[in-house]
Amino acid sequence: MAADTHPSTTGAGGAAGNLRRLLLDNGALSALIVLVIAMSALSGDFLTTDNLLNVGVQAAVTAILAFGVTFVIVSAGIDLSVGSVAALSATVLAWSATSHGVPVFIAVVLAVVTGIAAGLVNGFLIAYGKLPPFIATLAMLSVARGLSLVISEGSPIAFPDSVSHLGDTLGGWLPVPVLVMVGMGLLAAFVLGRTYIGRSMYAIGGNEEAARLSGLRVKKQKLAIYAMSGVFAAVAGVVLASRLSSAQPQAADGYELDAIAAVVIGGASLAGGTGKASGTLIGALILAVLRNGLNLLNVSAFWQQVVIGVVIALAVLLDTLRRKAGATPVTGASQGGKGRQAATYGLAAVVTVAIVGATSFLHNGSSSTGNPKVGLSLSTLNNPFFVQIRAGAQAEAKKLGVDLTVTDAQNDASQQANQLQNFTSSSLGAIIVNPVDSDAASNSVKAADKAKIPVIAVDRGVNKASVDALVASDNIAGGELAAKTVGEKLGGKGKIVILQGQAGTSAARERAQGFAQGLKAYPGIQVVAQQPADFDRTKGLDVMSNLLQAHPDVQGVIAANDEMALGAIKALGSKAGKSVSVVGFDGTPDGLKAVKDGTLYASVAQQPSQLGRIAVDNALKALEGKKVEETIKVPVKVVTKENVAGFTG
Repeated sequence: MAADTHPSTTGAGGAAGNLRRLLLDNGALSALIVLVIAMSALSGDFLTTDNLLNVGVQAAVTAILAFGVTFVIVSAGIDLSVGSVAALSATVLAWSATSHGVPVFIAVVLAVVTGIAAGLVNGFLIAYGKLPPFIATLAMLSVARGLSLVISEGSPIAFPDSVSHLGDTLGGWLPVPVLVMVGMGLLAAFVLGRTYIGRSMYAIGGNEEAARLSGLRVKKQKLAIYAMSGVFAAVAGVVLASRLSSAQPQAADGYELDAIAAVVIGGASLAGGTGKASGTLIGALILAVLRNGLNLLNVSAFWQQVVIGVVIALAVLLDTLRRKAGATPVTGASQGGKGRQAATYGLAAVVTVAIVGATSFLHNGSSSTGNPKVGLSLSTLNNPFFVQIRAGAQAEAKKLGVDLTVTDAQNDASQQANQLQNFTSSSLGAIIVNPVDSDAASNSVKAADKAKIPVIAVDRGVNKASVDALVASDNIAGGELAAKTVGEKLGGKGKIVILQGQAGTSAARERAQGFAQGLKAYPGIQVVAQQPADFDRTKGLDVMSNLLQAHPDVQGVIAANDEMALGAIKALGSKAGKSVSVVGFDGTPDGLKAVKDGTLYASVAQQPSQLGRIAVDNALKALEGKKVEETIKVPVKVVTKENVAGFTG
């Protein structure tokens, strides 16, 4: 009322009030500006054309998923299945086009239809089955992921070349994923702001019963809303698979949470009724800038998760404060204030460019330490084997005076692609990569090769791309040794089970191949069950407990790593090391301790710290232009109770 009474109010108080109103109405945009300025000031590598394009590419898949999720959240729903639906749609495309010769255009249509079908099932269960959205979409999350694994048989499928161009660039610099993201964002904005179904979303989210009483066919609208979410998920899956040149059955795992976070950070309310496409895009960019900047600043992957969690919590808290302060509702349905909004975004861009330009002077003339810089991207740090690789690499880097940046891909091929892109666009002299998947890493390694950056692969090779050296143990030979060890222990006959690694990873495939080849020499050995336990100790315990119910007379276990073997030992209880012989893989400290205790019969040890040490040594040689061997094999060794005391790792 004060503004109505005193329309001519000016001065500091009026300016402060206007600034406060601007910040309240554009909290996500303000946060993005602050982040960009902070990252520009902290890292000289952030504000480069290549890196800013990286941020756009890395935001693309999350943003496309989030646009679809925006429809659902605006209508007071939730969709937890979009990540799995994205993986399933990409798998259907690759499977139909590559494995069955279906024309690519029809394969793309099948992928989109897959997304629509998944969305319609979600909508039917929610609208007509009266299931809570959380439960219905949680069920679809599991079903879609399972179907993706069934269709692909747990292995990546090569993507058609004509579709893989979606992961390329136009004119050698403009990334196609960014163009797709912008196009899908404009479509989402049009649907929300200019269509009948968009207005229906806001009405249903604001008050579903009132919408129904006003004549809105709520059930049919929900079917359409979830179907559209499925379409956006399918497009995101195709873009993601194009970047990786393969459809990964485990792709986009957990991306539904990032998509929901982007929508919430962008100003939408989980209670429904508010939200807009531009806010969702800003939310996705905030997550991408955070991850990109924290990678460049060499912040631990574990702390990155903490930071992102805090940002999401703050976004919801600030949204609550904004609403209490009477900020303008964040909707796409109202047509007023479009010019003011455009002016706000334009002013924000000008302010950002000005301040960022000023901060760039902080890095001009800054002296470098002179130490060689090397980046190490590990597939995961949630496994003692890879932790030992990191330890060996860090020790060697310290010894040689190398600045080593370590990142954790968390078994996500897409996240690793982002990390390798960041390495390539920053001032690193060499890159060491432990691929999540050998095929999926190829495009990122090609980009590094194009930038004349030496690349060393460790533990796993990179397919369809050239690396300067591969430092690895032979997983297939190690698998054969594990099979031979069990065969000899059981005297050539008996019943065994095999605990497989994470579906889709090259290590799981190669070790399984080695097990199969090694067991051919022992026709009396019967494999009564083979089940994946994802290289995880807890899953190894659960899977082994289940298998014992069906096969209580099992006499041997081969596990694709020590973690699963230790879980199996726990399930076996007193049988372990007595009536049942368990063989693991990796030679981790816990595994070797179990060998000493006699519960683990043997471990095929790979000496992971040696892998890390040798990888850094060869990365430095390649960086200095010295000749390195194409393949450096670190020998594996079967460690049993008889020789474990002399094994140093």
